[in-house]
This record gives sequence, C-alpha cells and structure tokens, in this order.
Amino acid sequence: MATKVPISHLPLPPATHLLSLNLTPDDETLSVPAFRDILATRPSIQRRSRIISPECHFSYVTPLPIAFPYDIKPPDDPELAKDQMKWVEKWLSDREAKQERPLAPSTQSTPSGLKKFYPEHRDTHRELIGLSDTGIRDCLPNLHAGDAFGILGTPTLARSSNDEELPEPSEEDKLIRTELIDVLAGHAVLMSGEAEHERQFAPWSLRYSGHQFGVWAGQLGDGRAVSILTTPHPSEPDTTYELQLKGAGRTPFARSADGLAVLRSSIREFLCAEGKSMHALGIPTSRSISLVSLPAIRVVRERVETACVLCRAAPSFLRIGSFEALNPPDGMFFLGGGQQPADLEALRKLGEWVAKRVLRLEGVGWGEKGGKWGKELVLEVAKRNARMVAGWQAYGFMHGVINTDNVSVLGLTIDYGPYAFMDVFNPWHICNHTDEEGRYSYRAQPSMIIYACDALLSALSPLIGAEAELGHAVPAGWSADIDKSRISAWKRSGEELVKDEMHQVILKECSQEYGRLMHKRLAFRRYDATDESELCRPLLDIMAEHSLDFHGTFRLLSTFRPSLLPSSSSLDVLLSSIFALSPDTDRIDKEKATKDWVEWLTNYSERIASERELWGEDMDAERQNAARRANPRFVLRQWVLEDVIKKVERDADSGKRILAKVLQMACNPFDNWGAEGDERPEEELDDETREERRYCGIGEKQMIGFQCSCSS
Repeated sequence: MATKVPISHLPLPPATHLLSLNLTPDDETLSVPAFRDILATRPSIQRRSRIISPECHFSYVTPLPIAFPYDIKPPDDPELAKDQMKWVEKWLSDREAKQERPLAPSTQSTPSGLKKFYPEHRDTHRELIGLSDTGIRDCLPNLHAGDAFGILGTPTLARSSNDEELPEPSEEDKLIRTELIDVLAGHAVLMSGEAEHERQFAPWSLRYSGHQFGVWAGQLGDGRAVSILTTPHPSEPDTTYELQLKGAGRTPFARSADGLAVLRSSIREFLCAEGKSMHALGIPTSRSISLVSLPAIRVVRERVETACVLCRAAPSFLRIGSFEALNPPDGMFFLGGGQQPADLEALRKLGEWVAKRVLRLEGVGWGEKGGKWGKELVLEVAKRNARMVAGWQAYGFMHGVINTDNVSVLGLTIDYGPYAFMDVFNPWHICNHTDEEGRYSYRAQPSMIIYACDALLSALSPLIGAEAELGHAVPAGWSADIDKSRISAWKRSGEELVKDEMHQVILKECSQEYGRLMHKRLAFRRYDATDESELCRPLLDIMAEHSLDFHGTFRLLSTFRPSLLPSSSSLDVLLSSIFALSPDTDRIDKEKATKDWVEWLTNYSERIASERELWGEDMDAERQNAARRANPRFVLRQWVLEDVIKKVERDADSGKRILAKVLQMACNPFDNWGAEGDERPEEELDDETREERRYCGIGEKQMIGFQCSCSS
C-alpha cells in the first residue's frame, strides 16, 4: 500500500512526462521564473482575454476564483490614481498567491520540491461539500485527505443533522485537510520556488480551437480550467494524473466569460463523471476528486447563483481542438475572438507528445527518422472515441455538446454540460435545450464522433501526407520553407490515405462495443450475428412505441426467466411492472403492448435456452445475477440531480451528506437500493430505505425528458 502524503507532497513525474516542460508555453509566460515575475508585476496578462502566439500550446496561469467584472475601487493614494493600469496590476497582484507558507506536515520527504503560496488580500470562504473516495483511490491512492471525509459527515438521504460522535481529529489531520481544501479551491497554489530545478512547475491552461455546433469558433482554450498538478500513479509510474480545477477564474482563453462555474453544474459533473454514468459502468471518463463551494461569490447565469470549484482528474485533458488550433480549416469565416494562422511545427510537437506520452502508441520507432505516427494517432483516437460513444448509446447517456473541443484524444467523456440519461426511450431525444436542430441528439452521437475525428484528420493530414512521402516521421522543422501548394498536396494525400479506413474503424469499434454491452445487458454468454436485428433493435422499438422507461425496463428484464412464459399470471406481473414505469400508463395500448412483448419475450426465451450449456446448474439464478450487474437499479435522472442541487443550495451542511449518499449510490448503481424486491408497504420501511427507493424512481412526470441549458 502506498504511503499517504498531503497534496503538497505528491511527487511530480519525470521531466519527460510533464506537459509543461515538453510543449510550448505562451510567449508572455515563457518559463516558470518569468511567470513568477509576472505575478508580481503584470498579472493582468493571465486575466486578459487575448490571442496567443501561433506556436504556443498553453499558458501558465494561476487559479483566481473571484467575481468578474473585478470590483476594483479607486485607490486612496492620489499618485496611484494617476496611472489606472498600474493600479489594476497592483490590485490583481495583491490577490495572487505569492506568499510562501509551510507545507502540511508529512512523514515523507518532498520529492517534488514544490512550494505552497497563498494570496495576501483574498480570503473567500471555502466549504468542502464533496470528496470522492473512489476517484482518490484510483487516481491518487497516496493522497492523505486528513479529516476531510470526517467533516463531510456520514452519507445519508434521510437524517437532517449529523448526530454522530466522531473522535477529535489530530492537529496534523486538520492541517492536511485545510491545505487540501485550499489547493482544491484554487486559494493556495503549488509551484516551484525561485531556485532552479530540473522540473520547474506552475499551473497552466490549454490553448485549443474547435467547431461548436458545426461552426468554426476560432481560439477557445481553457477559459475557466486550470491544471494545478501532475503526479504519477504509484503503482504505474508511466501513468500520470493531471488535476484540473474547473471554475478557477479567468485565463487568457476566457473571452468575455467570468471564468467561474456555478454550484449547480459542478454538482452535476461531480456525480456523473464518478458515478453511474461513466466510471461505474466502465465507460471512459475523467474522474471527480472534489467540490469546494465558494458561497460568497455571486455568479450571474439565467439567475444569480453561487460559485463552486470542481477538481477533476485525467491522464490528459488534451482534445481534438488542441490539434485544430495549430492547423485550422482553410477559408473559415466566423464571428468571434479570432484565430491564429497554422503552425505546422507546433502541430508536429503536439502530435509527437500525444502519440508517445499520452496514447503511448506501440510499434512506433522513436528517434531521428523514426516510425510514422500521424496515421496511427488518428486511428487510435478514433478507436477510443468509438468505444466511448458505444458505451453512451448502450446506457442511454447523452452528452449534449459534442463540439470538437469537447472530444478527448484519449476517448474520455469530458466537459459534462447539459447531459442527461434516457428516461422514456426516444432515439431522437435532445437533452440540451439550446440544440434546437438536434445536432447532438441521442441518435446523432456516433455521427458527431465521426465528425470530430474528421476534424482531427483534417488538422493532421499535411503531416500524414508528408510522412507517407518521406517514409518516416517528419523531422523538426519539417514544414519550414515549404510552399503552400506542396502542403495542400500533402493534405489531400493524407486525407485520402486515412479517411475511409478511419470511418471503417469507427463503425467497427462502435458496433462491436455496443454489441458487447447490449449482450451484457441482456445477459447473453454467446454472440450471435442476428441478435442486433432480432432482439436488440426490436426491444428498443417496443420501448419507443409504448413510451417505456429505458433503464427501468432493462432492470426488470433481469428478473425474466423462460419459465414465466407459460404462466400468464407471472407474465402479467412482469408486464404490469414495466408498464407502471411509463409516465403515461393510462395511454398505453395494453393489448398491442402485451402482444408485442409476448412476441419479443418468446424470441428472447428461445435465445436464452439455446445457451443453457454455457451456464451452471441454476441458469436462471446465474443469469439474473449477471443481468443485475449490468443493468443499474439507480440512475442519475434529471429529477434526482435537480433534487440534490436544491437541497445543497438550501443547506450545505445537510446537503453535502445527501450529495455523499447519492455519490455512493451512483458509484454502486447495481446494488438493490431501497430494498428492491421487498414487497412490504412503504410505511414499514425505515426513512433511509424509503428515500433510497424514491431516488430509484422515475420521478414526477414533468421532469421526464427534462432539458438543460449550456450555462454553467
């Protein structure tokens, strides 16, 4: 077991594994020492929205989660008042984390050599409201959280106050917890000191561009996200985890936004990334670490809300838009902030980093005149995202905004916005109410992944074409002094070389993964080529035609066994339970629906019987257990999320305990929450069990198919 250390003692990876030491920083923040000088003299550089130089991949930025526009009052000193910009710089500098303070105590040495810095004139109230033990266990197993979990209280849906007798934590645990909250709130900053060190480190935000709703949007970038630390996994040193704060304040990529995130959207992402939707189902995702509320900071969205900082973790947050930024589409007109011209050398540098360190492509001979990697990079990104979207489709997840800047090169689900899980099955459902044309509807999601991969190929195609001509990887400076006609020829040949194969790869990977997951949901042990057409699609058609609940139907089917069919009474119980999950039970054509179900269940029963020899002595019991492990009892429905959000907004003290319980349920979605199968009357159940059962229900009719906005 790894030795636990405070967050300030987590080690940095080797210099070869640290993004900020291998890609190109913003020319305004060329090095960590230069950046430290900027914090003292010109901090507005990192708060001013601007187009950074074409060759740059990121900008050093420290978290500064404060209300925007900044409330900068005139100085009392008349001399300072004469130079407004100088006063602005001083005002901002006073709020930057520049004052060094001691690290939290640890029994281990500090191999990273990082220092901890605090602001002198900023002390917003910070309240920890969420901490993911599963996210920490998997990504940061050597992180010591002090007494942080203790102050959150016991997870519960029913008890309004924390009435437990907890042991008094040690002073050391308190210091470790305080440091953890301060860092994860963006209040304290971990950064290398003034002494030169081979692994100079400071937080950063990524530059990227992208297509938003199919329209080129120019430079975008991390407008409110700041990567605050990268640390290797103790059992797999080549795997590093990047900790990123979302809602950490303005960066050079913030455009006209405030750089903040609201409590509402932060809760939604915290629960979804870590819980039922993604990680618990095996669908690739970024991971949730913490939620820190900043209740004194007001944020204006559709209404006035309060700020919150989410910490999430992933091996990398690079996305397809990171490549598009370095080789944007030709002749694109757009309204907005602007876009740099192409920088093909920066494209090569990013591509090599992603291929070698992020994707870790096998079979590529690195070094001078090494193996070609451009085509392999595109195909690997396509494979990963195809498998990801197959998981979305199999489990009824809708992302809502699959812009190219929201598509990970690792095939991770990232940037949770107006997402939703399917209630009543409707392949045309749109979960984002600003998506009026249904571009990102459930049905369209695989096509949007193809669109995003096409954008990646378009960006990398000149390099791929050049590699094909050279017979090896392009060297440093490969595009210098090359005329546009030759680059255009490389682009055409690169696209011709890869596009058809990439599309075939996406379709194959998506189909295979979707089939695997649907077989798992139907508890099959053998794959038959006809299952998709004869069982999976007809089942979804029945759900759609009769307005049946997607997840509830699958969960109830886990109780089906072929012996039920001859017994009309047993079959009636099953179908009545399925029909009861519809929000329009009275409008179901029971005769037609029953006929459809009997026909489908007959085929299903025959298919089950055909693989009896693949199970043990009690096939029915084994199948039921397998089906229950694949079909969640608890689903993060829109009404559940809204209910949790309201309770946390109303009272953080009791709300964070509800949030912790919902996270617990989301991380264990297949458990029989609410005493599933217990037929005792509701009044005979204890309060906690009753609330669990309520949270496993479909909720009020008006929340079925509820659409969210993009605002967060």
